[in-house]
Amino acid sequence: MTNPIIVGHRGARNLWAENSLTGFRNLLDLSVESVEFDVHLSATGELLVIHDATLDRTTERFGRVTDLAAGEYRSVILKGTDEHIPTLEDVLEIYAPTGLELHVELKADADGKPYEGLEARAAAMLDRFGVADNSFLTSFSGEVLKTIGEVAPHIRRLSSLNHKSVQALGLRQSVEAMLQVSDVLAIEKSLLLEEWELLSALVPAEMLGVWVPNELEDLSFWLKRPLRQITTDRPDLAVQAREGLFDAAH
Repeated sequence: MTNPIIVGHRGARNLWAENSLTGFRNLLDLSVESVEFDVHLSATGELLVIHDATLDRTTERFGRVTDLAAGEYRSVILKGTDEHIPTLEDVLEIYAPTGLELHVELKADADGKPYEGLEARAAAMLDRFGVADNSFLTSFSGEVLKTIGEVAPHIRRLSSLNHKSVQALGLRQSVEAMLQVSDVLAIEKSLLLEEWELLSALVPAEMLGVWVPNELEDLSFWLKRPLRQITTDRPDLAVQAREGLFDAAH
């Protein structure tokens, strides 16, 4: 199997402000194949690219993302920058001409509930920019992934799994359920390492990903595994590690 592809997590959150337009643009200077970012839905129907359901951690403001008035996101500045929260449209304008693979995570609100209609809205935006074929809509929620399959069967789906998300059903049942509604399973690195034998037996290598190794040694370790993808906050180090392995192999 070829080397795993490298996915810039929230753009590249350990290099630039996460989910920032600067980070998204700068990622294009690295030899990565893919980018991951997060989408919330405001009460006024705006698709906003931010990880948390609240503004508190990553911006100069406080409160719920969903409570922002129409256009108010333009005055919400990301910490350490002079940039506002991007919209999904802003991000797709950067990436649509590039052919980069897009991993668009559909988030839940501050109460942990999926946003009604977010699946269809996000899919329509991907269609509008002509990037549906090189995109994944992603979620931790099996129900959200099922809905994506119903409203946008032409767009691939990716499920994220970690220790918390597999607690209710157990690991095997969780994986088997997600395989029914996903084209790729991306698994948190400590869970994947602990359960490698089981998970690598259940999930074909071309459907299996890991998140988020960030140290050079850790990245080199996962690059040697039969995986589809590595999602990392340090895609620059991942590229270095991959090139080093490639050079060593040739």
